[in-house]
This record gives sequence, C-alpha cells and structure tokens, in this order.
Amino acid sequence: MTVTYAVGDIHGCLAKLTTLIGFCEADAGEHPINPVFLGDYIDRGPDSRGVVEHLMALQQARPDQVICLMGNHEDMLLTAADNGDWKDQWLRNGGLQTLRSYGVADVTGIPKDHLDWLRKLPKFHDDGLRFFTHAGIHPDRALDRQDEHDLLWIREPFLSSDKDFGRLIVHGHTPLRGGKPDIHFNRLNLDTAAVYGGPLTAAVFTSDHRMPKRFLCSAD
Repeated sequence: MTVTYAVGDIHGCLAKLTTLIGFCEADAGEHPINPVFLGDYIDRGPDSRGVVEHLMALQQARPDQVICLMGNHEDMLLTAADNGDWKDQWLRNGGLQTLRSYGVADVTGIPKDHLDWLRKLPKFHDDGLRFFTHAGIHPDRALDRQDEHDLLWIREPFLSSDKDFGRLIVHGHTPLRGGKPDIHFNRLNLDTAAVYGGPLTAAVFTSDHRMPKRFLCSAD
C-alpha cells in the first residue's frame, strides 16, 4: 500500500519544512515517504533559497518518489525573470524576501539551475483518487481540460463549488489563518498559513481510500 504525504504552502519556512519531513519519515516507519509538495516554496518567508535547495536535493535523491508542483509564486518569479514589467508585482508579493535569501539585488542573480528547476515543475499530479494542484481547478472544465492559469491562481468559483470532480482536489494557495486544513467532500485546502505563524501541514493519504487518513503539522 502506497502512502502519500501532501504538503501545503511553504513560503521560505525551511525550519518548518525540515521538521515536517522528519514527522513524515517517522510516520512512514521503514517505508519511504512519497511526498507531493503543492507549490509556493518561495517569497515572504525567511529562507526561500534554503527551501528550494532542500527540495531539489530531495528530488535528486528520490526522483521517482518526490513530486514538486509549481505554485503561483514560482510563476511570478519566472515571469519576472522573463519580463521586466512583472518585477514590481513579484517584489510586492514577497519577492524582496526571496532576493534577500539569495543575497542578490535582482532576479537575474538567482542561480540558473534553480530557475531551470522551477521552470520544469509540473502544474498537477493525478494519482487516480486525488488531483493535486496548487490553487484548484475550474469547476466548469473537465480535469483533462484545465487551464494552467487556473491551476496556479484560481479561487472562485472553485472554492464555493459543490460539484463532485471525480477526484479529491488537494490544493493550497488560499491561506487558512486558523491554522487547520479545510476539508470538504470534493476538495482539501492544505495552506495552513505557515508563513503567517501557522503550522506547515501534510495530509497523509493511502492508495485504498480517497480521503486523508490523518494530518501531520509542524510549527516553529
């Protein structure tokens, strides 16, 4: 039986990430963990560079087991790198903290291998029971016809939809200031506002049941 650990928005909170991974490894026991990271690794928090380096190393060590999805903050950084007109928007949304973590004054100073890794991040992962993505889906489109912008940025009409999507949509993007996952029959929000003082949360899934078995949380 496969056990999957879906992890919400990290936003540069390296200490919470490393602690949570330790909790996941302890929970898995002798079995390897199969993490799915839901994006937003950078911006706002203190150590975006450390988070990216940690995830890159995890994926390099276990490429068949570690899935890292793209979030809208990675999308903003990449757009800023490609289009100078977007730099101010990215900086206003936490990009300044990311530059500080890299010790550079401009997005062009971020290492090329980090940018290349970010560019290759997929927008979703479908395991047959769950559809993992950063922001959510558009409820009026089939899962195989989703717009990439919606996968990274959508809130409404997704968050208020009562449709059965055929999968549990596992997402982040919309911070939950109460610090607890928001679970519905059709979706699960795992952005428990780690960068705003909340915990970093992982949902534990098994291959025989669509809904999460339990949650693991890491605070400072």
